[in-house]
Amino acid sequence: MTRLGPYLPNLITLARLLSVPLAVWLILGARYGTAFWIFVAAGISDALDGFIAKRFNSRTRLGALLDPIADKALLVSVYLSLLVVGQLPNWLVILVVFRDVMIIGGFLLMNTLSAPMRFDPLFISKVNTLVQIALVGFVLARLGLDADSELVTVLLIWLTAATTVLSGLSYLVRWARILARSEQAL
Repeated sequence: MTRLGPYLPNLITLARLLSVPLAVWLILGARYGTAFWIFVAAGISDALDGFIAKRFNSRTRLGALLDPIADKALLVSVYLSLLVVGQLPNWLVILVVFRDVMIIGGFLLMNTLSAPMRFDPLFISKVNTLVQIALVGFVLARLGLDADSELVTVLLIWLTAATTVLSGLSYLVRWARILARSEQAL
């Protein structure tokens, strides 16, 4: 590996984080085609930084912290931007943002009420993230590349809503079980 060695995945993650204001600016400026390609590049960078970190054993605490922050910052910012320009329904954006805030708040609360725990995303949460990304991709492609994806977009809106609710409820069930076990241990 280069002299950047263990820092390369973190630099890629940082670049993704820095792409957030650019993506927002492009969407708000109705430059949807360019926003689409920035979003695609950000998605590739997410896969790439994880692959490099695992392949070259260069995982760091900073990377473990920055990666989910970059992911959430990008998705939430793009969802809010698409709401502002009238391309996503406000109820869906509220649902997506509420779930993310609930998960972050719940995780912090669980670490205060019970023994410190790692944040391991649930399978349904990974599916939800994939569906959220697909929705943004299809909306930006429809707007910027004149892709005919209206039906797919509508289906993805409802699939995003369903997986968002299922994911949020799954975390609540997980945390309730953890709290019940910790109370039984007392």
